[in-house]
Amino acid sequence: MPKIRKQEALDYHANGRPGKIEVIPSTPYSTQRDLSLAYSPGVAEPCLAIAENKSDVYKYTAKGNLVAVISNGTAVLGLGDIGPEASKPVMEGKGLLFKIFADIDVFDIEVDATDIDLFVATVKAIAPPFGGINLEDIKAPEAFEIERRLKEELNIPIMHDDQHGTAIISSAALLNALELAGKKIEEVTIVVVGAGAAAFSCAKLYLALGAKLEKIFMYDSKGLLSKDRTDLDNYKSEFAVHPTDVPLKKAMKFADVFLGLSKGGLLSKEMVKSMPKNPIVFALANPDPEISYKDAMSVRKDIIVATGRSDNPNQVNNVLGFPFIFRGALDVRATCINEAMKLAAVKAIAYLAKSPVPEEVNTAYGEKNISFGKDQIIPKPLDSRLITAVSPAVARAAMESGVAQNPIKDWDEYEIELKRRLGLDNKLINVLTEKAIKSPKKVVFAEADNYKVLKAAHLAEEEGYAKPILLGRKQKILELIKEIGIEFENLNIIDPKDESEHVRCEEYGRMFFEKRQRKGFTLYESVKIMRERNYYGAMMVEAGHADALISGITRSYKDVILPALQVVGKMDGVDKVAGMYVLVTKRGPIFLADTTVNFSPTANEIAEITNMVAKKVRQFNIQPRIALLSYSNFGSAQGSDSIKMQEATRIIKERYPNLIVDGELQANFALNTEMRTDRFPFSTLGNKAVNTLIFPNLAAGNIAYKLLQEMCDDVDAIGPILLGIKKSIHVLQLGSGVREITNMVKIAVLDAHIKEK
Repeated sequence: MPKIRKQEALDYHANGRPGKIEVIPSTPYSTQRDLSLAYSPGVAEPCLAIAENKSDVYKYTAKGNLVAVISNGTAVLGLGDIGPEASKPVMEGKGLLFKIFADIDVFDIEVDATDIDLFVATVKAIAPPFGGINLEDIKAPEAFEIERRLKEELNIPIMHDDQHGTAIISSAALLNALELAGKKIEEVTIVVVGAGAAAFSCAKLYLALGAKLEKIFMYDSKGLLSKDRTDLDNYKSEFAVHPTDVPLKKAMKFADVFLGLSKGGLLSKEMVKSMPKNPIVFALANPDPEISYKDAMSVRKDIIVATGRSDNPNQVNNVLGFPFIFRGALDVRATCINEAMKLAAVKAIAYLAKSPVPEEVNTAYGEKNISFGKDQIIPKPLDSRLITAVSPAVARAAMESGVAQNPIKDWDEYEIELKRRLGLDNKLINVLTEKAIKSPKKVVFAEADNYKVLKAAHLAEEEGYAKPILLGRKQKILELIKEIGIEFENLNIIDPKDESEHVRCEEYGRMFFEKRQRKGFTLYESVKIMRERNYYGAMMVEAGHADALISGITRSYKDVILPALQVVGKMDGVDKVAGMYVLVTKRGPIFLADTTVNFSPTANEIAEITNMVAKKVRQFNIQPRIALLSYSNFGSAQGSDSIKMQEATRIIKERYPNLIVDGELQANFALNTEMRTDRFPFSTLGNKAVNTLIFPNLAAGNIAYKLLQEMCDDVDAIGPILLGIKKSIHVLQLGSGVREITNMVKIAVLDAHIKEK
């Protein structure tokens, strides 16, 4: 897992708008009439309707999609009792996960109350606005009593995720692990180390799945929970079924399953070695498991291992469960989250792990064929099918167990609605990151003596998706490294102007002269120009000494693209290079081209650009749905640009019949599916949402993406991505931030990997 520096973490939470979540309006508010409807006097009508029929609160307010994440900060992550204020960053983070994975809105509420009665009374008093409550980071045993009482006294879904989240995900993993091991849950012996909230919930869910209480050995810091212990509370006493203490080392000799929810390093190789045939080890302490994945695998070939870490197979991650469980519960207005709903989630997650994995998931994790087995007993967190697998299962269980107040009538329509919500969860950056990490490349940073570029290079190395080569003045780069407070694992600084690079510049100059001797360059000029970083960096890529080049944050566009064209050149069969931007929006990624290179391409050139864009979009595991834009809809207005886009559409459909494309279209009709299908039912785009926009000229494309980027705070821009260059060379936008640079590095790494193949 990448190292997180203290200042980096503080900056992430402090920079820009402090924190990680915000509240934004969901209705129009631009006119006085809008405001009168939103507040006074218009707001009186829904108030009166709700006063007459309380259930109308779901109809006229956000209650049905609003969850409260509530904590008192008494058991925060691995930090312990740090208080309500200090727990707020964690609760905001939980809210962020709810939103991006299941489109659930969240208010985080930190309660200054450790007394059970006061905490329960406080939550009850503020419960009316919420459709559900996620209790978080509350210490045991108080957490058990708080959850029990709130479930009894409120009629909305309530779940303490620290307990039940881990229980649900580990139960799904256990069912599949037992199947692979050829064992039955009612026959296995289970050793549980750690007797906190999560351990009790896991054990109880295992019992519900068929495990036998007498075959569960649970340990706390003082030893086995046994009948001869006099220091056990009611919760621990429930699992004190063995007469006397049994040392952990001895218990492991007959343990089919080990569940660790304690601390790192507690389980030795010798203990694992002593376990019966086909053992199952869930070492879930974070960040350091009870035994590392590597150590556990080194002593047994027949073992199945799961941890809480993302850098190991079988990550038991609560994000596989809680967003989708609450989604299903909210969608049927469940009065609680009961055992039937939790078991339904367990079985849905377990079943999904055994289903054929879509290619997009394979690609995201850099694998060729992820399939059910020892390294795939639970789904991957980036599997977009989780929402359509888990949420309907939970909703059905709520209906069948009689706790649903708003039953789902059309399950096909419900699945479509869930998939539509995924547009709010943009996985493009995740896919990019996972792909890049699986195939890191040597990336030249031509402006490494720039503060933001240097930080981005460090992040790329630290997260493992690039091996940076830093071009620039060595002394300045070293001073910046010290000032920022970072440390490169493999520091590689090159200054092309330094005398020590004379031999390499001579070598590169001769190679360049071979290419350009009949195009205006002498040998002397060829060697001299290698002192320029963009030429030197491009030649490193061309010579195979690096895989990709990133530049442009301080230079004009042509200062980067010209060396790229002169040194590396265009791909075979390509007449025109092009520039594409990706806007990461709430409706999903939108690809725009050409935005940076061609002033006024011909119809033929637009057809070629469209094909290049489509190929690049597919590399992101996205099916391109393309609209050619103009000021006209299918010939409604005649002019040079509209006629050109009509002709380009004809050429594309003739040359590339498999592309989903149509035009010419105005931008609003291209992006508004309902309006387009109503007015132009004949369009070959059908009812498919367009994700790729092709512009008639550079002015239109450049203005469009810059307007969108500046006017929409929730839009991330990635680009410009150069299309048609033979090797991976990419240009940064002037003034790019660190986040934009790192995204471009990932693009460059992915591009290098594809071109290498």
